[in-house]
Amino acid sequence: MAELRIIVVGGGIAGLAAALALRSPGRDILVLEASQMNREVGALISLQPNASKIVTRLGLDKHLANKGPIQDRVFRVFDVDGKKQMEIPLDTEKYGAPRVVYHRVDLHKALRDAVIDVDGNGLPGRIIPSSRVTSVDCEAGIVSLENGKSYLGDLIIGADGIHSVVRGAILGEDVIFTPKPTGVSAYRILLETIELEKSERFTSFINPREPATTMVVGHDRRIIMGPGRNGTLFGVVALVPDHYMHEESSAKSWTCEGSHIKLLESFAEFPPWIRDLLSTTSEAPTLYQLRDLDPLATWVCGRAILIGDAAHAMLPTQGQGASQSFEDAEALQVFLEDISRNSSQEDISACLKAVFDARHKRASLIQAYSRQQAKPGTKKGEKSVKLNPAEFMDYNCQYEGARAWCKRESESGGEKVHEIEIPFKALAVTQ
Repeated sequence: MAELRIIVVGGGIAGLAAALALRSPGRDILVLEASQMNREVGALISLQPNASKIVTRLGLDKHLANKGPIQDRVFRVFDVDGKKQMEIPLDTEKYGAPRVVYHRVDLHKALRDAVIDVDGNGLPGRIIPSSRVTSVDCEAGIVSLENGKSYLGDLIIGADGIHSVVRGAILGEDVIFTPKPTGVSAYRILLETIELEKSERFTSFINPREPATTMVVGHDRRIIMGPGRNGTLFGVVALVPDHYMHEESSAKSWTCEGSHIKLLESFAEFPPWIRDLLSTTSEAPTLYQLRDLDPLATWVCGRAILIGDAAHAMLPTQGQGASQSFEDAEALQVFLEDISRNSSQEDISACLKAVFDARHKRASLIQAYSRQQAKPGTKKGEKSVKLNPAEFMDYNCQYEGARAWCKRESESGGEKVHEIEIPFKALAVTQ
């Protein structure tokens, strides 16, 4: 019996999660990745409870167990004087799963190992690096590469990131839909905990090995930090409005090299213990300009669908980017469960439309919430933090999967099932 041919464009977290979720007897899964896959970004990444539940259902836990995952216990917020403003317990019992922090490289490798695992469900997936896609025929299922090769698929998953080629094929070449600058740039640093522990000023405020996330807020700038890899590493993300930047960031890649000196200049008004943190290393941080997308009219055309950043790129202010990719993967698994090589193009398109209908509203709202959380955390000239990271936590984390979501939506009669609605285009990050 011929296999259902599934082509996943993009071998990042979204693409590999989808490939793993779609593994099943009678399916041939091919992942095409533009890069050589030999240099993943060195940064920490969190999966929220809504994604951790899906990780377990996908059988990924066994591939992650030896990667030093850290189950986050609490989220603390400080002002620039070092005064604790709030402490939010991360309630595993309430949400049904923990918030877990990984090294991005470790999470990516675990996904890759699971996709090609010969003992997995159905045939092992195939991953081909250095395969840059240049065009996609969504109706015919043809994916063409820069090197002249082409592949024919019954189903195409566009997981090729914020600068997606597949998005252009789905929306049409006459539709110009580019990522939007948000007015904020981010520095990322990954430190050796043992080096950070040499700073008595820093450790008098923060235990860098405690399974906790800490945010320090100074009006329109903030630092988010926490441990990874069993506490041996400490990750830092520093958000700065573009108009206060002392250097230009990149809109094309989040691996642009920034200046350590200019990072310190941007946070010169923060307390000494934060400056000690930023001075732990003299290595250049990564720097990138944060961009996101307005909600797309559709993610689907013919045999193709968008997922992850290609469909709903969002700001990192809620840590939901990767988690939403896992939600996409689970929805694909659920709604394509009965699709086989014998399924018609109409059946495939209908199932992809069902995925879109199940995911679009929720993903768009979390995009909007993420913009909301990017607004200044204090009133101008004040130190008291008004930002509440827990504001949308229940909505984000109590998700139980696509079927449960659709059932909940149906039972609500199309009415709001969350406490607030935010008009997406009304948000302005730098106000």
